[in-house]
Amino acid sequence: MAKVFKKTSGNGGLTLYLGKRDYVDHISSVDQVDGVVKLDTKDFGERKVFVQLACAFRYGSDDLDVMGLCFRKDIWVQQVQIYPESHKPTLTPMHDTLMKKAGDNTYPFTFEIPKDLPCSVSLQPGPDDKGKACGVDFEIKTYLAMDKCNPDEKIEKKDTARLIIRKIQYAPSQVGAGPKAEICKSFMMSDKPVHLEAAMEKDLYFHGEAIPIKIKINNESNKTVKKFKITVDQTTDIVLYSADKYTKAVYTQEFGETVEPSSTYENTLSITPLLSDNKEKRGLALDGRLKDEDTNLASTTVLRQGLEKDVLGILVSYKIKINLMVAGGGLLGGLTSSDVTVELPLLLMHPKPSE
Repeated sequence: MAKVFKKTSGNGGLTLYLGKRDYVDHISSVDQVDGVVKLDTKDFGERKVFVQLACAFRYGSDDLDVMGLCFRKDIWVQQVQIYPESHKPTLTPMHDTLMKKAGDNTYPFTFEIPKDLPCSVSLQPGPDDKGKACGVDFEIKTYLAMDKCNPDEKIEKKDTARLIIRKIQYAPSQVGAGPKAEICKSFMMSDKPVHLEAAMEKDLYFHGEAIPIKIKINNESNKTVKKFKITVDQTTDIVLYSADKYTKAVYTQEFGETVEPSSTYENTLSITPLLSDNKEKRGLALDGRLKDEDTNLASTTVLRQGLEKDVLGILVSYKIKINLMVAGGGLLGGLTSSDVTVELPLLLMHPKPSE
């Protein structure tokens, strides 16, 4: 194992060990969370030791929690008691490695992450926002308490150790056929229409990969296609108490190609939506990050069929829009200009790393 992640409580009595911080959602199953806690029990008294895995939606910084307002909404929580021992998981090679690393007086734990939980996503803060970003995160916490979950019991910060982990998805090994869309639009004062067709080679692209789009325009009308624009929109669906959906453009480019009446245009244009071009956009969905490391635009959320209504959290999708601006001819000129638009769905993900 290349690296062990550990965190010790302020009182020195609890040390949490994990062998990894990224847990992969394979759609049909999710990686199991295996860890150990090393205990120094001399100051525990009657208190017990628990480990908790929580998936929560964070609304704002914990520092703002001054009026008793909770800025976290737990989506799913599970606790186990490890001391005195009552949770005895089946030991895995990961447990064995961590127990060797941690030494004596270590207690293992295991969590199964449900398949219907969202992936880790953070919402990009604005330039002046401080504190932790809003979004969905997963946290492993070990703590000392008299009871498993007594809302009246105050657990001191020094009696807890916590590590943020991520639930992530990688691109499936099978890539689907590329989407294709077409439209035929007629105009006032023109006998014939404009045909627009757009197509992609495949349905899934990796972050940072160029996306070629094949565009065909057949302008049979008496109007001029003045220019066209390609936009990639990210739609973020926040599903908590009620659904809140919003769309932000993560890529926009205009092409000054004109297509005269009774003529055609055919070309393949490459686009690459990147977070580096969108650093100022507040509320943009990003892949969950650990500390301040670099991240990227959020990956497309892939759900098992039938789960759409059950998943809480943040769901992310993308679409590409190709928009022709058609000028009106004759005396009315620009007053009769019109748009011709098609949309293509886009899956944007990371490749699965080689083992």
